[in-house]
Amino acid sequence: MRLCVCLVLLSFALCASARLSSIAEGGRFVWDAMGGAWDMFRAYRDMREANYRNSDKYFHARGNYDAAQRGPGGAWAARVISDARENWQSDVSGRGAEDTRADQEANAWGRSGGDPNRYRPAGLPSKY
Repeated sequence: MRLCVCLVLLSFALCASARLSSIAEGGRFVWDAMGGAWDMFRAYRDMREANYRNSDKYFHARGNYDAAQRGPGGAWAARVISDARENWQSDVSGRGAEDTRADQEANAWGRSGGDPNRYRPAGLPSKY
């Protein structure tokens, strides 16, 4: 009987610790997602500030790279924001499927950990 009670109490303890772990992981995911969204905004802001010809792919890759470095939450935020922007761009702005495809390639490159400098145009100020 005592062994049975001990096993039940041990089971409750394991379940409780598993829930706390899941809550902590969920909180970390949300925190990383918020940071990833900030990274994406910062890259967009820098792109607007730089206003440099042929630099948009670099900023796409950089924003996705920075966000993904935060972890799964950051990578998720980067994917959601990038996809939403590209869907809007292709539907509303009329920039064309080729530009959208190239942007998505740069987004995926950055999210997968590729060096954003692959897309860096010559002459872009070192500030960026």
